[in-house]
Amino acid sequence: MTVIDVDKNAEARTLTITARFDAPPTRVWQVWEDPRQLERWWGPPTYPATVLHHDLTPGGEVTYLMTGPEGDKHHGWWKVSAVDAPRSLTFDDGFGDDASRPDPDFPVASIHVTLEPEGPAVTLMRIVTTYPTSEAFEQLLAMGMAEGMREALGQIPALLAS
Repeated sequence: MTVIDVDKNAEARTLTITARFDAPPTRVWQVWEDPRQLERWWGPPTYPATVLHHDLTPGGEVTYLMTGPEGDKHHGWWKVSAVDAPRSLTFDDGFGDDASRPDPDFPVASIHVTLEPEGPAVTLMRIVTTYPTSEAFEQLLAMGMAEGMREALGQIPALLAS
């Protein structure tokens, strides 16, 4: 199994997902760095992503949309604050309007990703999402954020093997 731990910490307002992949960190990093690879896993299988803009540099932005099973479109965005390839990535993540601009009706989460080698060809990926308030934490968990991330990460092994 790819995801080895999901920790929902209401007091810290964090969702931490840990996954293990049979590939070195430099290869796992590519699933974040390459927009065509990112769109093959960012989002659950029933909500595939299309990356519209991808600038994975400090101060850069990533915009995307996910298309639901009924053809419904859900825009999102990242504002990248730190990149240490192939070890870590930090960005703000939010829902967007139809032009992928931040939607004020939804909270912005801070995401910190780390890739740690566990031997020559195994990587431990940890994604820590911090929410601004307890209400935001509860709102996004109720929307299925933990389950969606688990499903999304479950698509990475096939991508790494291709």
